[in-house]
Amino acid sequence: MDIEKIFLDLYRNGKFPMADDKDAGKTYIFDPPERTLIPLNLHVPRSLQKTIKKGGYEIRFDTAFRDVITACRDRRDTWINETILEAFVMLHDAGHTHSVEYWQNNELKGGLYGLSMGAIFCGESMFSLAPNASKICLVALCNHLKQKNFKLLDAQFMNDHLKQFGAYTIPREEYLGLLIQNRDAPIHFS
Repeated sequence: MDIEKIFLDLYRNGKFPMADDKDAGKTYIFDPPERTLIPLNLHVPRSLQKTIKKGGYEIRFDTAFRDVITACRDRRDTWINETILEAFVMLHDAGHTHSVEYWQNNELKGGLYGLSMGAIFCGESMFSLAPNASKICLVALCNHLKQKNFKLLDAQFMNDHLKQFGAYTIPREEYLGLLIQNRDAPIHFS
């Protein structure tokens, strides 16, 4: 069985891969007792709304997937090892993973990526090289998902960054029920 199929099967069953760090050879399978979801009608803080209105950047989808996941990996603390990076690039080539990119002066300054499965988008990681770049990508992602009739944005684990957008946790059993209802919906990211 190839790694892309293994990863797709993990997500279809409510699990996901992670490594200890980018140099770790071992990839672990996670099935946490709670899952974090971000509402597609997320709360956008007023200061971020002003930044979005001001503009001066361009949002693109799927034009630099490898660059986005590499930038997410090139941090001090990361769970993306080479196996995960290459598997997600292959999944991108097959149309399963996607990136949202923040471009400024024709340079990639921020982004996020994740896996699309039916009416569910599983957000994986984000990075910023410009103030608010990843936050703006998250808002753009939610707008895109709403337009495409997605139902869930899975963020896996809660953190303070996500709380400001109205993220919330649900028990694994509830997540699995939503997963089963939505993973085979005839919805496409692109």
